[in-house]
Amino acid sequence: MKHRLLRVNELLKRELSTIITREMNFEGVLVTLNQVDVTPDLKHAHAYVSVLGGKEGQAAAMAKLEENRVILQTALAKSVTLKYTPQVIFHLDDSIERGARVFEILQQIDTPRAETE
Repeated sequence: MKHRLLRVNELLKRELSTIITREMNFEGVLVTLNQVDVTPDLKHAHAYVSVLGGKEGQAAAMAKLEENRVILQTALAKSVTLKYTPQVIFHLDDSIERGARVFEILQQIDTPRAETE
């Protein structure tokens, strides 16, 4: 059963990502669908989205995704045949941003050491 859920997660991620890229336009931000987690009953899908490009842009992109949720779910239902079309719940995933910040800090730590050698 677990393998089936993993396959469904990947399928939904791929299809939803394609639909978002094809159907939606975001001004000044890069929107990436990182992960989709479907509940075992297939009724809900938690979609983790990263938005690169400022706090206002993040808020606007998340609001736009939420506004178009029904349209995205309808398109998903047409492209994926499942017993239920899950209700998509969007979450802002800032892990890429946090990773970039950690990388920045590590570079700052490394730079002074290189100058003193």
